Amino acid sequence: MKIYLDLIFFINLIFDFLLLTSVSLVLKRNIKWYRLIFGSLIGAFSIFILFIEINNIQLFIFKLIISIVMIISAFSYKNIKYTFNNFITLYIISVFLGGALYLLNIEYSYRNSGLVFYHHGLSINFIVMIIISPIILYLYIKSYKKIKYNFQNNYKVDLIINHKKYQFDGYIDTGNQLHDQYKKRPICLIVNNKIKYSYKDVLFVPYETVNGHGIIKCLKAEYMYINHKKYEKVLVGIVDHKFHLEGINMIIHNDYKEDLI
Repeated sequence: MKIYLDLIFFINLIFDFLLLTSVSLVLKRNIKWYRLIFGSLIGAFSIFILFIEINNIQLFIFKLIISIVMIISAFSYKNIKYTFNNFITLYIISVFLGGALYLLNIEYSYRNSGLVFYHHGLSINFIVMIIISPIILYLYIKSYKKIKYNFQNNYKVDLIINHKKYQFDGYIDTGNQLHDQYKKRPICLIVNNKIKYSYKDVLFVPYETVNGHGIIKCLKAEYMYINHKKYEKVLVGIVDHKFHLEGINMIIHNDYKEDLI
């Protein structure tokens, strides 16, 4: 059996560089490229452990040590939390990439007859893996940032209206710039069927946006609590349609964002 060390070393180097670059992008580390290469070289040299007879526990410990050295070499050491976040993110991305490549390889390498799977001679070669990996990582980073952004703007909200407490899953929308024309108060939005009210409590408030102007039904909440932060005399606009955000039934005004950061 021939082992091409130069090829294995090169592939290891490429994958370690992709992983460290992904960590840098996900955590916004803004690290110089030559530090990422240096960290990748340390990871690539770990292939020589293949020629040392050690048990599984020793191999696991060695891999952990190599990963920590890679992380510190690429991102330096600032504190334990900083290094730990880098380390965990590296492993999460590694598991995601490894799982995706394994799934693709199984998909194209095996056929099935009922519940019986058999190998039919095809598999993803090294060149295809190197080409596909950046695409997989790009999609992962893009999805991660989108999910992270959405969850950063999600808040639990308690509204006190007519001495009754209502709970909402709120989302701070930078596009919500609604203010009433009289006192310039910000207007949050809630779905109509999430609250009980009588029309004697309704305020008809004119508004104006870049798309036009109109009148919106509003209720005056005595208090609003966003993550236990208290706000008084809040205007809440009532809309009849559901919001196109999963699990969200309240749109928080953008003016509250700065106070919650």
